[in-house]
Amino acid sequence: MQVILMERVANLGNLGDVVKVKDGFARNFLIPHGKAKRATPENLAVFESRRAELERTQADALGAAQARATQLEGLMIQITQKAGVDGRLFGSVTNFDIVEALAKQGIEVERAQVRMPQGPLKQVGDFPISIALHTDVIATITVSVLGES
Repeated sequence: MQVILMERVANLGNLGDVVKVKDGFARNFLIPHGKAKRATPENLAVFESRRAELERTQADALGAAQARATQLEGLMIQITQKAGVDGRLFGSVTNFDIVEALAKQGIEVERAQVRMPQGPLKQVGDFPISIALHTDVIATITVSVLGES
C-alpha cells in the first residue's frame, strides 16, 4: 500500500514522502496513529496545501523534545528493590518503575519512550537508560538500583 507520511517515521521516511509499506502496517499502525494517509490524488492535494503547517508543527515538536532532553540529560534516579546478598533482585526494575520514579520528580514520560535494550534490570548497580522523546531526540539518564534486605 502506498501512503503519504504525515510526520517523520524512523527507518521509513520524512514528512511528505510517499512510501510503499505492507498493508497491515499501514492499516494497523500508521493510519490510526495519524502518521500517514493513503496516497490518493485527493490526499496528495490536501497534503500539499497543508505542507507548511505540518512542517511548522513538526519543527515545534522537535524543539519541545530537545528542551525536554536538556532537562533529562544526565539525570540520575534511584529505585530501591528487595535484593539478595549477591546483589540480584527478587523482582526486576521495568520501564513502568522508571516512569513512576520520573513522575515523582515531576517529569512526565510515557512507558513506550523508555528504551531498555537488555530488558528489565535484575541486578543492583547503575545503568544508563535511553529515553526517546522524539524520532531524532534521545536523552540518556542513569538509573541507580539499590538493594534492600
